[in-house]
Amino acid sequence: MNWKYKLCLHKRYFDTGMGITNYLKYMIAFFGLASRDIYTTLMIGVIYAIFCYFLGMFWVKYGLLEEEQEVSNQYNKFVEEFRKRRF
Repeated sequence: MNWKYKLCLHKRYFDTGMGITNYLKYMIAFFGLASRDIYTTLMIGVIYAIFCYFLGMFWVKYGLLEEEQEVSNQYNKFVEEFRKRRF
Protein backbone atom coordinates (compact mmCIF):
# COMPACT_ATOMS: atom_id res chain seq x y z
CA MET A 1 0.00 0.00 0.00
CA ASN A 2 1.25 3.42 -0.81
CA TRP A 3 0.85 6.58 1.23
CA LYS A 4 -2.07 7.85 -0.86
CA TYR A 5 -4.14 4.76 -0.11
CA LYS A 6 -3.35 4.97 3.60
CA LEU A 7 -4.23 8.65 3.68
CA CYS A 8 -7.57 8.02 1.96
CA LEU A 9 -8.30 5.10 4.31
CA HIS A 10 -7.73 7.26 7.40
CA LYS A 11 -9.85 10.01 5.84
CA ARG A 12 -12.61 7.43 5.28
CA TYR A 13 -12.45 6.42 8.94
CA PHE A 14 -12.80 10.02 10.10
CA ASP A 15 -15.49 10.94 7.58
CA THR A 16 -17.55 7.90 8.47
CA GLY A 17 -17.37 8.65 12.19
CA MET A 18 -18.18 12.29 11.58
CA GLY A 19 -21.16 11.33 9.45
CA ILE A 20 -22.56 9.04 12.13
CA THR A 21 -22.25 11.65 14.89
CA ASN A 22 -22.94 14.71 12.77
CA TYR A 23 -25.46 16.35 15.11
CA LEU A 24 -23.06 16.14 18.05
CA LYS A 25 -20.77 18.74 16.48
CA TYR A 26 -23.59 21.28 16.56
CA MET A 27 -24.10 20.63 20.25
CA ILE A 28 -20.38 21.21 20.83
CA ALA A 29 -20.54 24.47 18.86
CA PHE A 30 -23.62 25.58 20.79
CA PHE A 31 -21.84 24.78 24.06
CA GLY A 32 -18.90 26.90 22.93
CA LEU A 33 -21.12 29.82 22.04
CA ALA A 34 -23.17 29.58 25.23
CA SER A 35 -20.28 29.14 27.65
CA ARG A 36 -17.68 31.25 25.83
CA ASP A 37 -15.06 28.89 27.28
CA ILE A 38 -12.66 28.45 24.39
CA TYR A 39 -10.27 26.01 26.07
CA THR A 40 -12.98 23.57 27.19
CA THR A 41 -14.72 23.76 23.82
CA LEU A 42 -11.43 23.08 22.03
CA MET A 43 -10.69 20.08 24.26
CA ILE A 44 -14.19 18.68 23.69
CA GLY A 45 -13.68 19.20 19.94
CA VAL A 46 -10.36 17.35 19.93
CA ILE A 47 -11.84 14.46 21.92
CA TYR A 48 -14.79 14.43 19.53
CA ALA A 49 -12.46 14.27 16.50
CA ILE A 50 -10.53 11.34 18.00
CA PHE A 51 -13.81 9.60 18.85
CA CYS A 52 -15.02 10.10 15.25
CA TYR A 53 -11.87 8.48 13.90
CA PHE A 54 -12.15 5.39 16.08
CA LEU A 55 -15.90 5.07 15.58
CA GLY A 56 -15.36 5.24 11.82
CA MET A 57 -12.60 2.64 12.05
CA PHE A 58 -14.95 0.33 13.94
CA TRP A 59 -17.76 1.00 11.45
CA VAL A 60 -15.59 0.16 8.43
CA LYS A 61 -13.63 -2.78 9.84
CA TYR A 62 -16.64 -4.66 11.18
CA GLY A 63 -18.70 -4.35 7.98
CA LEU A 64 -21.30 -1.89 9.17
CA LEU A 65 -20.51 0.44 6.27
CA GLU A 66 -21.43 -2.28 3.74
CA GLU A 67 -24.62 -3.06 5.63
CA GLU A 68 -25.54 0.62 5.68
CA GLN A 69 -24.98 0.76 1.92
CA GLU A 70 -27.12 -2.34 1.42
CA VAL A 71 -29.99 -0.75 3.35
CA SER A 72 -29.84 2.35 1.14
CA ASN A 73 -29.68 0.12 -1.97
CA GLN A 74 -33.05 -1.38 -1.06
CA TYR A 75 -34.66 2.00 -1.77
CA ASN A 76 -32.56 2.88 -4.82
CA LYS A 77 -34.52 2.42 -8.08
CA PHE A 78 -31.36 1.97 -10.19
CA VAL A 79 -30.08 -0.84 -7.99
CA GLU A 80 -33.52 -2.46 -8.01
CA GLU A 81 -33.62 -2.46 -11.81
CA PHE A 82 -30.04 -3.65 -12.07
CA ARG A 83 -30.65 -6.60 -9.76
CA LYS A 84 -33.71 -7.62 -11.79
CA ARG A 85 -31.79 -7.64 -15.08
CA ARG A 86 -28.78 -9.80 -14.16
CA PHE A 87 -27.16 -10.28 -17.56
